[in-house]
Amino acid sequence: MKRMKRLWAAVLALVLLAGCGRTEPLPYPEPAASEPGKTVAYVPLDDRPDNVERVVYLAESLGYALAMPEKVLYRTALDGQPKNFDSLQRGEPWSLFTWVLEQEAAGCDRYILSLDQLHSGGLVASRSMTGYDIELPGGGTVQIHSMLEQLLTALSADENNVVWLLDSVMRLAPTVGYEGGTLEEYNAIRAFGALPRRTLEGDTLHLEAIAESYWWGPNGENLRSQTRAEGTYEAALRHVRSRDRKMVLSYVVQDTLRKPGYENFRLLIGIDDSSLEDCIQKNEIAFLRRGLRAGEGEDGRQLDWLLSGVDDLAFKAVARMYLDETGWQGTSVIVDYFGDTYDQPACEYDFQPLWKIVEEHNRFFDLLPCNQAAGMYIFILTQPKDETQKSAYIDQLLRALEGNRKQQRPTILIDASNGTYGTAVYDALTKKAELGCLLAYSGMLDMAIVTGTALSHGAARYAVLKNGENTDACDRAWARTLADSVLKDFCYKGVVRNDLLTYIRNDLGGDPNNFWSPELDREDLLRRLEEGMEKETAPVIRNLERSSFLSSISPDGEIDERHWGGIALENYRFPWDRAFEIGMDIRLGEFR
Repeated sequence: MKRMKRLWAAVLALVLLAGCGRTEPLPYPEPAASEPGKTVAYVPLDDRPDNVERVVYLAESLGYALAMPEKVLYRTALDGQPKNFDSLQRGEPWSLFTWVLEQEAAGCDRYILSLDQLHSGGLVASRSMTGYDIELPGGGTVQIHSMLEQLLTALSADENNVVWLLDSVMRLAPTVGYEGGTLEEYNAIRAFGALPRRTLEGDTLHLEAIAESYWWGPNGENLRSQTRAEGTYEAALRHVRSRDRKMVLSYVVQDTLRKPGYENFRLLIGIDDSSLEDCIQKNEIAFLRRGLRAGEGEDGRQLDWLLSGVDDLAFKAVARMYLDETGWQGTSVIVDYFGDTYDQPACEYDFQPLWKIVEEHNRFFDLLPCNQAAGMYIFILTQPKDETQKSAYIDQLLRALEGNRKQQRPTILIDASNGTYGTAVYDALTKKAELGCLLAYSGMLDMAIVTGTALSHGAARYAVLKNGENTDACDRAWARTLADSVLKDFCYKGVVRNDLLTYIRNDLGGDPNNFWSPELDREDLLRRLEEGMEKETAPVIRNLERSSFLSSISPDGEIDERHWGGIALENYRFPWDRAFEIGMDIRLGEFR
């Protein structure tokens, strides 16, 4: 009898390890995810998942709890969609300003604040606003310069505050489907923005000269005349006025931070969709880079940064806030590329080669390159240099992942291939890799943010494990960050989204970028989303459920592991009522 019991126990263990058994019935009950006393007041860029729930997951994985204003205060509505307060397509800066002051009065001392939201009502709105007056909810207006200066002054009065300000370099064109913006106008303005500009240097690099440089090519080409001849002058003029406004407000913030008393403030500027060409952003980037406080912190630490990517700004701020608080001294890393195009931009919207973007982000996180015995490994799949070698590049990546798994080496995986392998890479990783052992993964949607997203999550997770501060709540929040990224990338971006795009365009004659123009049956679309995700996520979830993950790293490098429990997905949604991205809730079984 004892022999039979031992045999049955062994069989049951194998079943659990294979992912065929679950630790408890669905849905999984969830414990509290964060501990009190580490609240971060957070004003998001907008209400997309990368700026809300994914930031919440990352923060909770580090022991923080995010306090956020009501969604209606930072939500973006596209044309034809229900508006905020029945009148606004954007967030409401004055109410956000007062909300931040309320957090300060309540004793908060950690802040991550999106400047685009605070001065314009969100990223999309910042691309179209031209004036400096902000309407007050009860009537009247306030100048945005004054409001920003008041806010920064108030937060600087408490020397215990740590304040991260997130800003952006405007992309080359405004948003389609917002305030009447059309695809034709977007294409025309992007082409205008991508044209080379006169280079400003030294004393000629100032705000007035930048505003004028928008209209002049490097050899004196008159771009006003060109846009008039093309019939796009009025649209270009509106865009230029928005750019000029944005640069003025960025200057106000930089000028304020250079004054005494702002040493606990950090400014992180992201470069939005760009171009490899010598484009309209060139002088803006040079001007903002010159205004960074570099080497002015304690021990010569850089206080301000300008990096590629905007939708990953909050990830980078949360991660770096934790690293600074815990005395992070950095770690050694080995970066390996697979695909042989690391010396090219990952997509047409990047302004630098991939290796350069990775190098700059490694410096931001104090990840120090080495050749052997690294603390962490970063594997990056690039676009294939040789189309006939796609399978070989994938096999090389799989072998490297398997080698690191056997050696228990902390590994970050970045898919910077921009979809050039199709679903083949997702299928191979699902069948032959152990996805749940990764520190972090990113590849979803915009190429400009994949590096910052993966390194934020990976560096922060590694620091938690090394610091010995890991808890079950941290593990569970971290697991959500990884599962969210992998499942959306492999299953939604790779398969389900393409099916939805075809259905909306061909069967419904609708616009996948806005379900309200013309109005579509959103319940039908949600049902198709749920059915598609249930089918496509099943093998990926099985992969995660049979994975182990790193749960601690001792000072001498000894590693402990835990095993994933069950995973349930629910509450699917289209946050902006468009097919570009989705939201979903992730419930987890008990880890073993």
